[in-house]
Amino acid sequence: MKKQKARLSRSDGLSSPTQETLNEHRRLKTSSWKHLRNTRLLVILSSPLIYVCVLPFLLLDAAVAVYQLICFPIYGIPKVRRKDYLVFDRGRLAYLNTIEKAGCIYCSYANGLLGLVTEIAARSEQYFCPIKHAHLLAHPHSRYAKFLPYGDARAYRAQSDAVAREYSDLDSRVK
Repeated sequence: MKKQKARLSRSDGLSSPTQETLNEHRRLKTSSWKHLRNTRLLVILSSPLIYVCVLPFLLLDAAVAVYQLICFPIYGIPKVRRKDYLVFDRGRLAYLNTIEKAGCIYCSYANGLLGLVTEIAARSEQYFCPIKHAHLLAHPHSRYAKFLPYGDARAYRAQSDAVAREYSDLDSRVK
């Protein structure tokens, strides 16, 4: 099994499993029917609450796409590439049944979209308000380290314009 993991873990993510690995994956696949039979009833009954969230996700996706398309060029903010956040590779795994694949696709979309939105908001915050908070953040976003100290009015007046335009650390393909 260690050899199979090595074959699937190339750094570029583009490796194809061997026929031996595919056979093993298919053997380990649980049918959708068996999957449902082994799932608690409350989990099944609550599933629609999870999937109904796709509607606000789609609206959010459309809104930030339009915002980024129109506003980022105006402000000179490099666009965030969707393909860096929305990755749908787990649906191709042979050991997942249809229900599991649908769940993986949904989770990939939801979490990828939220990561994308976070990065769009981070770049917007860098442009409009590059000031650190007074309190430590549990998970500061990708642009936060560039922000100016909280309460330092002189730094804000002297450096905020420069910080708002500082994206040299980003991949040149997104500028």
